[in-house]
Amino acid sequence: MNKTIDPGLKSWLNVEPGSDFPIQNIPFGIFKIGLSSPHAATCIGNTVIDLFTLAEHGFLDGLGINPGVFNSPNLNPFIELGQPYWRALRKQVVMLFGEDSSEVRDRIANTNDVLFNSSSVQMLLPVKVGDYTDFYSSLEHATNVGIMFRDPPNALLPNWRHLPVGYHGRSSSIVVSGTAIHRPRGQIKPSNSETPVFGPTQELDFELEVAFIAGKKTALGSSVSTADAEDHIFGMLLFNDLSARDIQRWEYVPLGPFLAKNFGSVVSPWVITLDALEPFRVPGPIQEPEVLPYLQFTGNHNFDIQLDVLIQPESQAGYRVCHSNYKFIYWNIAQQLAHQTVNGCNINVGDIYASGTVSGTTTDSFGSMLEIAWKGTKPVKMPDGSERSFIHDNDTVIMRGYCKKRGFRLGFGEVVTKILSAI
Repeated sequence: MNKTIDPGLKSWLNVEPGSDFPIQNIPFGIFKIGLSSPHAATCIGNTVIDLFTLAEHGFLDGLGINPGVFNSPNLNPFIELGQPYWRALRKQVVMLFGEDSSEVRDRIANTNDVLFNSSSVQMLLPVKVGDYTDFYSSLEHATNVGIMFRDPPNALLPNWRHLPVGYHGRSSSIVVSGTAIHRPRGQIKPSNSETPVFGPTQELDFELEVAFIAGKKTALGSSVSTADAEDHIFGMLLFNDLSARDIQRWEYVPLGPFLAKNFGSVVSPWVITLDALEPFRVPGPIQEPEVLPYLQFTGNHNFDIQLDVLIQPESQAGYRVCHSNYKFIYWNIAQQLAHQTVNGCNINVGDIYASGTVSGTTTDSFGSMLEIAWKGTKPVKMPDGSERSFIHDNDTVIMRGYCKKRGFRLGFGEVVTKILSAI
């Protein structure tokens, strides 16, 4: 049994009720303070724990981990150690910061070099991203888009129920929460024009997604089975895949999205391990027709992660426009990785695989403004009286994710993205 997720565990660090980061979570991220070097960290409550300095004090001796892997601008060196080390570190942190442990509390709780309030640190992109795949794995989202842009009785393309549709995105423009994104410009073809025009997108959208990070590299020519897939996954984070819908409509045939998707995707700073998410596993949707053998799986690879999206106009409170759940996802993480590699494609530590927009069955659970406002025909009324069919300049998009079961709760933190005007 994984004792690090015992709901009865408590920490001597303060954890407010409803915190995303109880001692059972132990997420991993990268932080810095001022001009100091970035270090790997974990978090309990509102306390960021510097893993490099903790190791330098000797508290991680015996784990076989060189402290230098935590003295890094990304988690990749730690991730490369492998799953046994991820689990050993989680177990050690839970032991050191459990309510009955006094070793750390007595020696360094007041030294100001290991423990920091989360409000005083800058969180950085947690991994060095080599490659990024964006899937299209929500049945409800794919159906909604198909109804809007194609023949409603044939909303899904013929391949959709047979394989996890995906495309290779741009890794260089993946940034961490808090990074502002300028409204992109590109070619747009107005409905009343025979030729395209150039200018800022008028249909800037969010896409509510959950992504996983590869934790184990493979060789070119090899593949990963659904049975082994989770051994190759370090953890999960929230992912805001910003999209310019009008640019996308004009460019995506025949090779798919390009400028409409590569101007900015924003991730949450803390990576949540699969071990932490273990209590929240649920069965996924029934897949019909039966999938090919390489996509068949056993066990539950979906997770009950509640997801919220808020739009916050400048100088106002955020207004929730979406409440969805990752459990709705049709193609699960094991199938996504198995499909990614079945042709011999090699993967590397730090690669990001995003789910695609996570939509549910009701309007308030749709994971994009394209769906919520139904292609602009049903704009959302904001508390200040303004309306939103898509995102305005100076709006901030806030995404949150959390799991809750019988009073036990843990979360992902936030993805915060302010939209600035086009340059």
